[in-house]
Amino acid sequence: MKIRELRDGMRKVSLVAKVLEISEPREVTSRFSGETFRVADAIIGDETGTIKLSLWNEQIERVNVNDTIKIENGYVRSFRGERQLNVGKYGKLTVL
Repeated sequence: MKIRELRDGMRKVSLVAKVLEISEPREVTSRFSGETFRVADAIIGDETGTIKLSLWNEQIERVNVNDTIKIENGYVRSFRGERQLNVGKYGKLTVL
């Protein structure tokens, strides 16, 4: 699958892309459990476009700018009007 083909609400998304940039990690607190998590936003791209990818906790350390990554079983949703790709707890992120 290519980034250009991604639409809000898509599930079972699998693609390969290059990490173009990664934001500084920030801490967020779950409204449900009160747990604190670390999250960073990565911009990933292929020859068809770019999309924001949310990196959580240990994913942040595993991924670096210029890495090629593979996302399996991800999903797309809009957050604050912007399409984002998420790995989720059932998805998989692999650095190639």
